[in-house]
Amino acid sequence: MSDTLKDKISNATKDAMRARDSARLGTLRLLQAAIKQREVDERIELSDEDIVAIIDKQIKQRKESIQAYESAGRTDTAAAEQAEIDVLTEFMPEQASAEEVSALIEEVLAQLSADGVTGGAAMGKAMGAIKPKLAGRADMSEVSKLLKEKLMS
Repeated sequence: MSDTLKDKISNATKDAMRARDSARLGTLRLLQAAIKQREVDERIELSDEDIVAIIDKQIKQRKESIQAYESAGRTDTAAAEQAEIDVLTEFMPEQASAEEVSALIEEVLAQLSADGVTGGAAMGKAMGAIKPKLAGRADMSEVSKLLKEKLMS
């Protein structure tokens, strides 16, 4: 039987408690709280995809914090944020390779041009088609940059 992502996070939390790993435990508890908050707010049971989206958002927030801390010269706090990213990354699906991302962009653009979609409209439609396929597996801002480069060439 395959554990859900929520079960894996719960088990990791219990392991961190047993190991008395307070830094890891704190990160996992924050993640569990974010998951629970969304479930309560929306009155639903979150799927693994929904949880991956929450983790992805938290990783993105921490990356922004790292930039702010480093520009303020607070390397100790930036290191703590990076440690939290490392914990959160464990629960993300395997990252897509650059070749896989590039091939998917080419495939989507070929489909759109066959449908006669070009210019600015192609960017939105392409991202709409790509995002579900790469959710949690690639940095969407990087995918967007690559897509823009391909559209301009």
